[in-house]
Amino acid sequence: MEATFAGVLGAIFGSFLNVVVYRLPRHESLVKPASHCTKCGTPVKPYDNIPILSWLLLRGHCRGCGVSISARYPLIEALTAALCVGAVLTHHSSAGIALSVALILLVVPAAFIDLEHRIIPNRITALGAVLALALGLALDPAGEPERLIAGAAAGGFLLLAALAYPGGMGMGDVKLAGMMGLFLGAAVAPALLIALVSGVALGVVVIARKGAQAGRKTAVPFGPFLALGALLAVFVGHQLVDVYVNHFLH
Repeated sequence: MEATFAGVLGAIFGSFLNVVVYRLPRHESLVKPASHCTKCGTPVKPYDNIPILSWLLLRGHCRGCGVSISARYPLIEALTAALCVGAVLTHHSSAGIALSVALILLVVPAAFIDLEHRIIPNRITALGAVLALALGLALDPAGEPERLIAGAAAGGFLLLAALAYPGGMGMGDVKLAGMMGLFLGAAVAPALLIALVSGVALGVVVIARKGAQAGRKTAVPFGPFLALGALLAVFVGHQLVDVYVNHFLH
């Protein structure tokens, strides 16, 4: 029952995240006007605004003008729903579920915005930092010192990387890493490792396909890799930390 509720709510939130992904980098209001076709301006009827289902029934086209609607919309809705279900099934405490779901709802739009616009809006990372502190203090105050240290350490680590290699990382990545630490605590360590390894792996593939000179000039946003690390850490982050501690520190 909880998983079903999480899936439905996740899909609804995913629909709102589509608005965030489109409007936030364009500095548009997230509230007004109501959902509408970006080409003809026709308001989207409630029955055409059902997450995932409406896109399928409309076959990916606007009812008014027939323009194609990006598959990104149902993808974000389905992805958010699946991740929220996974968070509920994985975590068994109210703090774990709340912190995980909140992080999911923040890194998903951050990743898609960075992919398209090469920016991670401060409004996402600032809201995330405040939300992490509020949820942590309200639901798990004993764990807050660890999360504060993790946030400072993760942000500081990427800050050093950004200062050492300005062209490879921006301050948005630094802020996103710090925000992730405030949600994940010690699990932010494997999240950063996953992000770095996957980013380097893609870089190797790009260089292999384009050649060393052209590959090094290809801009690849790091935000999606951080988001990938954060999402994997939501489900297996603390287990990875435990494996490392038990096998290498004992």
